[in-house]
Amino acid sequence: MKLKLARKDLKSSPREIDIEEIEKRVEESNGEIFYFDRENSHKDLVALVEHFENLNKTVYLREAKYGFDEEDYVYEVHIL
Repeated sequence: MKLKLARKDLKSSPREIDIEEIEKRVEESNGEIFYFDRENSHKDLVALVEHFENLNKTVYLREAKYGFDEEDYVYEVHIL
């Protein structure tokens, strides 16, 4: 599964990351916070949460608003 990381600025395109790279970063750091772009489907992010919960990790998923517009948000995922 590939997910799109949050954009660094409004004009750039989001960088993709696969689940194996996420697993590697979580194992190396013993926990990680990821910000995913709003272009990701909520269904894919729920699948990501379930994947890490099956690996006995604690995962928190929420929408983080950064502006007043309805589309000004990113998904914040904490994996411990």
